[in-house]
Amino acid sequence: MPRPIEALIHAEALTHNLARARAAVPDARVWAVVKANAYGHGIARAFEALRAADGFALLDLAEAQQLRDLGWRGPILLLEGVFEPRDLELCSRLNLWHTVHCEAQIDWLAMHKTHQPHRVFLKMNSGMNRLGLRPAAFRAAWTRLNALPQVDEISLMSHFSDADGDRGIAAAMQVFGDATRDLPGERSLCNSAATLRHGDDAAVRADWVRAGIMLYGSAPDFPAHDIAHWNLRPTMTLRARLIGTQELQAGDTVGYGSRFTAEAPMRIGVVACGYADGYPRHAPSGTPVLVDGVRTRLVGRVSMDMVTVDLGALPHAVRGSEVTLWGRASAGAMLPIDEVAHAAGTVGYELMCALAARVPVRLDGGS
Repeated sequence: MPRPIEALIHAEALTHNLARARAAVPDARVWAVVKANAYGHGIARAFEALRAADGFALLDLAEAQQLRDLGWRGPILLLEGVFEPRDLELCSRLNLWHTVHCEAQIDWLAMHKTHQPHRVFLKMNSGMNRLGLRPAAFRAAWTRLNALPQVDEISLMSHFSDADGDRGIAAAMQVFGDATRDLPGERSLCNSAATLRHGDDAAVRADWVRAGIMLYGSAPDFPAHDIAHWNLRPTMTLRARLIGTQELQAGDTVGYGSRFTAEAPMRIGVVACGYADGYPRHAPSGTPVLVDGVRTRLVGRVSMDMVTVDLGALPHAVRGSEVTLWGRASAGAMLPIDEVAHAAGTVGYELMCALAARVPVRLDGGS
């Protein structure tokens, strides 16, 4: 039999979370962000559940091609734009919208031969200091693009660095507003955090929001708020089974480096999941886990193929018992991925995207 570990993708939860994005900004259009192979869920698996979106946003041309092959005829936005001039040929062929964040991309468009003008999203660096044109250079870049026959419509775009925290978005909104005043074109500003926390402001939600992590059942501002607060549902479950148990005496240690020492007699379980499956190696003892739907804790260091868990509250757990590393247990209990990520000092995004290729993945209720 195959090794007892799998990931389940919950399509109904993806659809629910997309509806939550719409409800948060009812007069805006919604990009479903499916970069990184739909945050580890698989574009092909997530597509039907998300096809009520107004468009899909991603990074890779190959993923854009995949969406077209799946039958999507609506907007697709390349969030980082093109990486070299010849990428514009595929943009023309696949009818892709693309971000322009630097002068070089404008130069490439000026040299591009096309019969169909391009829809572009001109990106401003409003304080994130990653991609985007500085506010002082933004209007001149817009003027250059607007003069090109290769360009049809220009939308305006930025990205918030602190929408999930106390610093907020006011400073970035001021910068963006000052630099774009009187410029025509649709706006796209909100990521998931801004959509949920600031989407009641019409100027913030603008014309398009970019729903990313919220679609996949992770709270963008955890631990300030959890998914229950935002009425989101987990979309990925990683589950395995116990493949062994051990009886420990006081003073016995567990795992490499003997990082955990039993303070009294206890029973532990060995789980068929490790860092080679995408579970975070740095997850410490105490990280939450469900066994047969009952919350317990990790003990000892995460190994390549195994983790060990405390069975003190689970006298009936045996070899073959279900272990939920994150997501929904068969018994109905739920362990949000954010809790696991927080315990490991990271974010839910990383755990989703780190799911290893050796883990079988299937749609919940499908094959």
